[in-house]
Amino acid sequence: MIKKRGLVRLILFSIITLGLYGFYWIYKLAKDVNTICEGDGKKTGGLLKWLLLGIVTLGIYNLVWLYMLGERLQDNGKKYDVTIKEGGSLVLLWYILGILIIIGPFMAVHIIIKNTNALADAYNKRIAS
Repeated sequence: MIKKRGLVRLILFSIITLGLYGFYWIYKLAKDVNTICEGDGKKTGGLLKWLLLGIVTLGIYNLVWLYMLGERLQDNGKKYDVTIKEGGSLVLLWYILGILIIIGPFMAVHIIIKNTNALADAYNKRIAS
């Protein structure tokens, strides 16, 4: 069973652990998305790849990772008969342009969480039956 995620929990636990929970969250998110979307021919890079390539590319890989994650979730919605309106482009738009109003990155992560939770519900129902 894949557990649901929440933005408030992510923010609070990241503050309490001085950001360490955020790394664990990325690790679990990538692992769960790879489980849910297994068989689509794609693989979401894990924490180590996210960290190392993010450092080497000065954060550009992290934006690409976010875009690809949004696209992958949207594409796999069809597999589970779940309508996912927001794709990678909207996630990236919120993340980049939303920085100007501070709340943008939070909206981008909220979209990822919402879409992952929708697919996780469908996945959990499928494996339970």
